Amino acid sequence: MEALNGQENVFTTGSIRKAIFMLAVPAILEMILESLFALVDVSFVSKIGTEAVAVVGITESVLTIIYSVAWGFSAAATAIVARRIGEGNVQAAAEAAGQVIMISLALALVFGVPGVLFSEQILSLMGANASLIASKGLFTKLMFVSSPVIILLYTLSGVLRGLGNGSLAMRSLAVANIANMLLDPLFIFGLMFIPAFGVVGAAIATTTGRALGVMYQLNSLSNGRAAIHLNWQHLKPDLSLIKRILILASGNIGQFLIGSASWIFFVRILATFGSDVVAGYTIAIRVIIFAIMPAWGLANAAATLVGQNLGAGQTLRAEQSAWKAAFYNLLFLSMITVLFMVFAPNIIGFFSTDPKVLAAGVSCLRIVSIGYPFCAYGMVIGQSLNGAGDTLSPTLINLLVFWIIGIPLAYFLSIHLQGMGVYVAIASSDFLLAFLSIWVFRQGKWKSIKV
Repeated sequence: MEALNGQENVFTTGSIRKAIFMLAVPAILEMILESLFALVDVSFVSKIGTEAVAVVGITESVLTIIYSVAWGFSAAATAIVARRIGEGNVQAAAEAAGQVIMISLALALVFGVPGVLFSEQILSLMGANASLIASKGLFTKLMFVSSPVIILLYTLSGVLRGLGNGSLAMRSLAVANIANMLLDPLFIFGLMFIPAFGVVGAAIATTTGRALGVMYQLNSLSNGRAAIHLNWQHLKPDLSLIKRILILASGNIGQFLIGSASWIFFVRILATFGSDVVAGYTIAIRVIIFAIMPAWGLANAAATLVGQNLGAGQTLRAEQSAWKAAFYNLLFLSMITVLFMVFAPNIIGFFSTDPKVLAAGVSCLRIVSIGYPFCAYGMVIGQSLNGAGDTLSPTLINLLVFWIIGIPLAYFLSIHLQGMGVYVAIASSDFLLAFLSIWVFRQGKWKSIKV
């Protein structure tokens, strides 16, 4: 209850195990709630048809670029705010939060406007046929319109985690998801005077839910419930602070963009095998995202602990926090691997009974989950490096793992194994990511980086 209520927000002393627990519980629930957007949407959309699921999958694969930017700034916000909190400088933390908001809005325009204007061309480039674009293209356009709330929901959660107020970030996602779950069937299938918008209704519901979540976050930051008291003065542009945040975020954005853009190529490769394979992959990936979100919660908890303890001069405690969080993550994801191996047909069958979609989804779920035990360490150690302000190392690692090795491997294996080859490449990338992340972390250069 203490963890859920957010009664503690500074974790530079006391039990590391308790600190991980206090931060991880709300962070895990936050990540589960975030993944529910995708899972709930695909659950309702799958009732419409294969093309509807396919357009959601293709659109989401392109939106990963925006998600990458949002994740990058979220990690940067966590690092810089956590460091200031560890130093005991609450005012500086509030100033950083204000600049993160301004940057987020600017980025939303940069990515959202082109996405709206060229949504049809984007779908065509991703392999969608003319029929799908004509009948379902509005979904993609509306999702790009929602860029401001997508980015703010991520970055403000990063601010709250850095403050040690992960419980507030969790609650904002709960508000967003409850709204999405209630509105999804209403706008997709219609009720009384509300028409059935089909797959477009999923975009309306998701955007509305996220907007409500952002309103909750802004209210929490401004009314004193968080560790800071944000006001209009903090939104005044501070060019020197903006520059520092951009430098810190550039590495984070780079690594997430590299990793996420690789998923676009994976979907593009799978699109050559037909809508059934893309639909099966889309369902499986949604399930995978939902299942590993608790692991990201642990990784984010580690980032906060590393940042706060480095700010307090507790270098050894920061390192111990990362290793312990990684071990707990290993235990969790190993369990998920076993569950997916055994129950994959039941899980995918809940969303679709189409034999081809089912076969593609089950294959994806089982093969990708083989890499989870390695993914456990790769996620936590990578986020720990980000929390320390070392964003360059994870960026270079992601570039090597996903682009130089992962994508070519997926293309080569798909020639011989079709969709299964892409899944094998993803699992192999998880192994390499963990190995390189651990090697870099053990070098210890992250301990002396200034944020």
